[in-house]
Amino acid sequence: MKQLLTNLRLAAGTASQHLTDDPALLILQIARRLPARVAQPLAAVTARRYGANSASVPALLAGLVRGAEASVVRLLEESAQSPQLMPDRARAMADIALVANRPDVADALLSRAVGASRLNSVKARRSWYSGDVSGAVAHLENVNSGAERRQRARLAAELRILEGWRPRIAFVDYVPRTKHVLHVLTNSLPHTTSGYAQRSHSILSAQRDAGWDVMAVTRIGYPVQVGKLTAHAEDVVDGITYRRLLPPRLAATMDGRLQQQAEELLAIALEFRPSILHTTTHYVNALVVRAVAEALGIPWVYEVRGQLADTWAATRGPGALLSERYRLFKEREGEAMRAADLVVTLGQAMKENIIASGVAERNVLVAPNAVGGQFLKEPMTPGDARRALELDPETQLIGTVSSLVGYEGLGNLISAFGLLAPDYPRLKLMIVGDGVVLPQLREQARAAGLASRVIFTGRVPRSQAHLYHQALDIFVVPRKDLAVTRDVTPLKPVEAMASARPVVATRLPALSEVVCDGATGLLSVPEDTIDLAAKLGVLLESRELRLIYGASGRQRVLKTRTWAANAQVMSAAYTKLMEIVH
Repeated sequence: MKQLLTNLRLAAGTASQHLTDDPALLILQIARRLPARVAQPLAAVTARRYGANSASVPALLAGLVRGAEASVVRLLEESAQSPQLMPDRARAMADIALVANRPDVADALLSRAVGASRLNSVKARRSWYSGDVSGAVAHLENVNSGAERRQRARLAAELRILEGWRPRIAFVDYVPRTKHVLHVLTNSLPHTTSGYAQRSHSILSAQRDAGWDVMAVTRIGYPVQVGKLTAHAEDVVDGITYRRLLPPRLAATMDGRLQQQAEELLAIALEFRPSILHTTTHYVNALVVRAVAEALGIPWVYEVRGQLADTWAATRGPGALLSERYRLFKEREGEAMRAADLVVTLGQAMKENIIASGVAERNVLVAPNAVGGQFLKEPMTPGDARRALELDPETQLIGTVSSLVGYEGLGNLISAFGLLAPDYPRLKLMIVGDGVVLPQLREQARAAGLASRVIFTGRVPRSQAHLYHQALDIFVVPRKDLAVTRDVTPLKPVEAMASARPVVATRLPALSEVVCDGATGLLSVPEDTIDLAAKLGVLLESRELRLIYGASGRQRVLKTRTWAANAQVMSAAYTKLMEIVH
């Protein structure tokens, strides 16, 4: 009961902050965390209540929840031209335009919001959206309301961190335990089932099996801050302990929270007594771990799993690459990599980027995405896997298992499926996973007349993940051509290859490291739906080719990409670090 009350206070504080910082985004995030069977009917009821063409704020937000983004943007554009638009309404609609990733429309609405209350708050959000972090803080100078002053304090703290602030921990007289490694994570099982969480758990399990004592700690406030109100202070998953940092009260600003996290992490470290600290991108994790490692006098490892500055820029357009936020974010990432005793990453393309940022090649270790557990067992046939999932075993099934975000290019996959569907009446598309673009994808399939032939499973149980890979005849990775997708290698196609399924992927450097064109699958031209459909057609026409590519992919993965092999390589690197320190 005490933990639940603590969690409720944390959740209330988080909601209060978001209500001030970005109320439209808060509403959408709450809706997206609800099951689709709840969120979609609520959004539909709201739409009917206000009318299909209503430009009221509730109706516009309901439209975004339903995936009707094009309709919402049209209504916002029309409203920006209406002579009857009042300033306060224009201000509220500008917030919705930002959530819809249309800053141009937000600018048009803000030009009509002169004299509106809390206008500086929205102007700050507009600047922050485009990466003008100093401008965002400047918009909130000399504000009068308490909410805007608190917003300014929070944004100013994030700017300080981007400019180089670090937590400080005094040196501690410390004796570590041999072969103890403490991982510091952004999120984890069982509350998050993303590729990030799966990789973390696989690494921890493999290191334990290799003879290390392992434990993980997640970021302060998690998982309560993502809506898990009944979370405990500790979870044990498959024998791996995940500790949570859930204090009665979080500091009001980000720098305060990171200092708080460093102090709480130090207390856990003094209890567990690790000889290595290991954390992952992005750089705020590194700030905390570096401070604690230096206080304890032990080495620390920074695992670069992505390029989060580029992930952010991918949602903002080309101008984001020139922004203050992007520049400072990249500087802090580079600083973290150079400060770490060892940098671990996923593939060769990412390794080359890390070396280019000033890290010595000898300090960079590639530990690729890999497989273990059920993926090591002999896979079922597609028909048998479909029977196990109570799907039609006679249908042909192509698809993917993915986080449903914009850069994955899943809209292009639906378009390519639409080109194939008339010629393959037994063919269906299955998209497994959840994410912010799920409503848009559902709407795209409905508008194209494909709703009965596109299966959206949402999140699936972790224990059944391998079955969804095996239920597919062809696994598809239709990623867009962006900086983040060119360099970051995803986990799911590796699992598909372990499942003996051919993979059709976009021809990008990171994906070319995983999929061997003409041997384990086919590579298609980025964002070319006609070419994607053609490559899929080649495999749909040849069961023999699918079997050959699938068998070749499984053989390669089992030879070069297992978590056990990764653990052995990482264990040797850990041992070398400890020898250098001591």
